[in-house]
Amino acid sequence: MQVNLTGHHVEITDSMRAYVATKLTRLGRHSDHLTDVHCILTVEKLRHRAEAKLNLNGSTLFADAIEDNMYAAIDVLMDKLDRQIKKHKEKLKAHHDKHDRNADKRSRAVDG
Repeated sequence: MQVNLTGHHVEITDSMRAYVATKLTRLGRHSDHLTDVHCILTVEKLRHRAEAKLNLNGSTLFADAIEDNMYAAIDVLMDKLDRQIKKHKEKLKAHHDKHDRNADKRSRAVDG
């Protein structure tokens, strides 16, 4: 998984980089197909914004979060991305299950 971390109006410290990396490992546990992550951390007056774009095999997920603290924004962002990855994984599983059920019906019709 390739991680690209960018800061707008904020300097990305080593502790921020390490914090994002540890949070991204949680996302990697839910999907083996996570190939690329682009995370942008922005400070606008008193608002701390974290946004990320994830590339899965053939799909792209996006989320953002605005909080008073950058670390809190990163936490909220990762929670949102975690939910999106789980939902994406369930959709794929449901699609494959539906395809398998239709194949079973066709094979029974041929056999019967």
